[in-house]
Amino acid sequence: MKPLWKLRFTYIIKLTVFLAFAVSIASAESDSAAFPKEIALWGGTLSRNMVSDETNIAGSWDLETGENIKWTAELGSQSYAGPLIIGGKVFVGTNNKALYNPKLTGDRGNLMAFRESDGKFLWQSTHTKLPSGRVNDWPLQGICSTPFIEGDRLYYISNRCEVVCVDTEGFLDGENDGPFTEETETSEIDGDIIWSYDMMDELDVFPHNLATCSPLAVGDLLFLETSNGVDEGHIHIPSPDAPSFIALNKNTGELVWEDASPGENILHGQWANPAYGVIKGVPQVIIPGGDGWVYAFEPETGDIIWKFDCNPKDSVWELGGRGTRNNIISTPVVYDDKVFLAVGQDPEHGEGVGHLWCIDASQTGDVTKTAGIWHFGDEQFNRTMSTVAIADGLLYISDLSGFLYCLDVNTGDLYWKHDTFAAIWGSPYVVDGKVYLGDEDGDVVVLKAGKTEQVLFETNLGSAVYTTPVAENGVLYIVTRNMLIAIEEKK
Repeated sequence: MKPLWKLRFTYIIKLTVFLAFAVSIASAESDSAAFPKEIALWGGTLSRNMVSDETNIAGSWDLETGENIKWTAELGSQSYAGPLIIGGKVFVGTNNKALYNPKLTGDRGNLMAFRESDGKFLWQSTHTKLPSGRVNDWPLQGICSTPFIEGDRLYYISNRCEVVCVDTEGFLDGENDGPFTEETETSEIDGDIIWSYDMMDELDVFPHNLATCSPLAVGDLLFLETSNGVDEGHIHIPSPDAPSFIALNKNTGELVWEDASPGENILHGQWANPAYGVIKGVPQVIIPGGDGWVYAFEPETGDIIWKFDCNPKDSVWELGGRGTRNNIISTPVVYDDKVFLAVGQDPEHGEGVGHLWCIDASQTGDVTKTAGIWHFGDEQFNRTMSTVAIADGLLYISDLSGFLYCLDVNTGDLYWKHDTFAAIWGSPYVVDGKVYLGDEDGDVVVLKAGKTEQVLFETNLGSAVYTTPVAENGVLYIVTRNMLIAIEEKK
C-alpha cells in the first residue's frame, strides 16, 4: 500500500492534468465559437457540386407581403459573387452603389459582410478601379469573385487582379492583423487586409475585362486562375507567357508554382474556377483554361496530370461568338472519379451550340480521345456559364439560352428540359428535394428534384438573379442584382 503522501501527490498530479485538459478544451471551444475552423466556398465543397444536405428549406415566399422573408439587405447595382454564410456572417461581392461608407465614393469593387441573424451591415473591403479602364476592369461590375473562407481568413480576387486575404472580422475587433498593416481606412466598417498579391505587377498578367476567379485552398495552398487574356482588339494576347494557373501559400501570399499552358492559344478571357478531388488516391486540382481545355494539376508541384479538349476537333474560334469553338466559364465538378464540365462564352457573344462532358479523371497525359465517358451536345445543348449539380443519380445543368436539363449522371440521357424563357448566368442548386434556379429576368423557379419535370413554385424578385442560391442553417439566401434576401420557412 502506498504511503498517504504519495496517494495525495498522485491525486494532485491527476487533478492538475485534468484541469489543464479541461481548460484547453474550453479554450478550444471558445476559439471555435469565435472562429470556426470550417470552410465556405462557391459550390459548398472542394468538389464544387451544387448540392446541399440542408433540410426544411422554404419552397415558396413572397417579397411583397413578406411571407417567409426573414430579412433583406441592400447591395450595389451589380452583384455576381456569393452569397457565402459562415461564422454568423453572410458575404457578398458587389459594387459601391449602395454607398455604405459615404467617404468612399465612386465606382469600386466591394466585398461586404452582413450579420446572419438580421442582415445588419457589418463591414466591407473596397477597391478602386484600375486606370486602364474596361479592358482590364469593366465599369460597375464590382467584385465577381466568390471568396474561399477558412476559419477567420477570407480569400478573394479583387477587380484590380489582386489576390486578397482579409480577416473575417474586419476592423470590428479593433485589431489590425498583419503582416499588412498599412490600410488607409480602419474604421469599424472597413476590411482588415492580411496580405495581398498583385498578379499584374508580380506576374505580368493582363486580365481581360475583369479578374473573377473564385479560389479554393487545400492544406497551405491557395489555387486560382489568373484571368489572363486578350487586349481590347480581342486578337492580340499581351502576355502569353504570363501564368494562367497559380498556387500561393495561403498564410503568406507567396507564389509556390505557376503554369502558362494556354499561352498563345487563349481565345478570349479566363473566368473559370478550380475544383479539387482525390481520384483513385491521386489528389488533383482541376482548372479550365482559356484555350477550351481543362487541366488537372498535381497540387504540390503544379505538374500536369492530364488535359482534355472540351471542344470538337473541327471547331473554329471566331470573334464575337460566331464560331463553334468555345471558352470554358463553367466550374468543373468532381464526382465519382469523374469530372463534369460544359463550355460557353461571354454572354455578350450570344447563343450557340454547347457541349457538356463526363470525363474519366483517372487517366494521364492528353486524354481527349480516351477519357470522354459521355457527351451531351450536338444541337441538344447550348453555351453555358453554369455548373452542374449531381444528386441521387441525376445531373442538373442550365444553359445561357434559358433551359434547365435533367440527365442521367451515368449515361447523359435526357429525362426532361424546362424553359425559363430568360438567360441563365447562375447554376441550379439542389437542396431538400428541390431544384432552385434564378434567371436574368429576376424569376426564380423551384422544381421537384427527380426524373419527372414538376414545377413547385415561381416568383419574380424584381431584379436579375446572376448568382446561385445557397442554403445554410435552415435559411435560403438569394442575391439579386441589387439585394440580398434571406428566406426562412415560418413555423
